[in-house]
Amino acid sequence: MAFKNDDEWKKRLTEEQFRVTRQGGTEAAFTGAYWDEKRPGVYRCICCDAELFRSDDKYDSGSGWPSFTKAASREGVQTKSDHSHGMVRTEVTCASCDAHLGHVFPDGPGPGGNRFCINSASLRLQTGDGVTTDG
Repeated sequence: MAFKNDDEWKKRLTEEQFRVTRQGGTEAAFTGAYWDEKRPGVYRCICCDAELFRSDDKYDSGSGWPSFTKAASREGVQTKSDHSHGMVRTEVTCASCDAHLGHVFPDGPGPGGNRFCINSASLRLQTGDGVTTDG
């Protein structure tokens, strides 16, 4: 995928989607479209449509953001150290287009022990019946 400049991203994304994915922003807890989503499906990148997470790996962490125990594939996401806001965290980005998705923490359930805490604004849900909704 060819990387777009900010003007091209602004034409393609909503203001909130741009702020989160291209500027590393965070939506407020309990406000995103998917924090309490229960429908089965695949969560895709809002910017490039890459498959990122699956509903089978989603759980209610109580954090107010969609949380997953793992990514759909290791190749689909990248992680890097984030030292913003006076904290040290691990940022999660889309491996295809470098969109900021959220952060991963080592306090999740399951064998991997991860909690991928992801912004709804960075996602698009494709349900089993083919319906797609933006976060």
